[in-house]
Amino acid sequence: MRRQIKEDFLEKSEISQEIVLGGVGGQGVLFITKILAQVALDMGQSVLVSETHGMAQRGGIVVSHLKVGNFKSPLIRPGTADILLSFHPESVLNHRHYLKEDGKIIANTNDESPLSINATKLAIAMGAPIAANLILLGFALSKKLLYCSVTDVEKYLTKEGMRNIETNIKALKLGVTKGETQ
Repeated sequence: MRRQIKEDFLEKSEISQEIVLGGVGGQGVLFITKILAQVALDMGQSVLVSETHGMAQRGGIVVSHLKVGNFKSPLIRPGTADILLSFHPESVLNHRHYLKEDGKIIANTNDESPLSINATKLAIAMGAPIAANLILLGFALSKKLLYCSVTDVEKYLTKEGMRNIETNIKALKLGVTKGETQ
């Protein structure tokens, strides 16, 4: 029993990921940060979060730093992030300096690159423009670049008290499907 507990601890503590999430006010950057942070906590991981959202309600720049694993500071240093989750094309330009050399950009854009999806267009087509953030998250999860799974996020989204559960799950799954076929 003691050995199993130690092995479980070691397995959980192996996760180490630095994620920068960037966009503009109203895109749900902070909502996705909250989801990813809570999922990590539910997995028994240590989490540090830092947010900048000065004029977010007026379409200003919003950026979150999310660290999952054994870190001491919530801020991500330039050149160290594993992932940039970009909710707005401008965010790629503003925040790509945080990425390490082999870091990945997952972007909501018209670009045809393998890690890009036009989540805004898909969200409008499904009648829920505000759900572009969850489409992008589903797309990112389909690429297996994040520390958690689609099931982990679905579990969080269906918790008691959550709003728009059906729409949120539909958007997440749409992103996953697009990611798996792209």
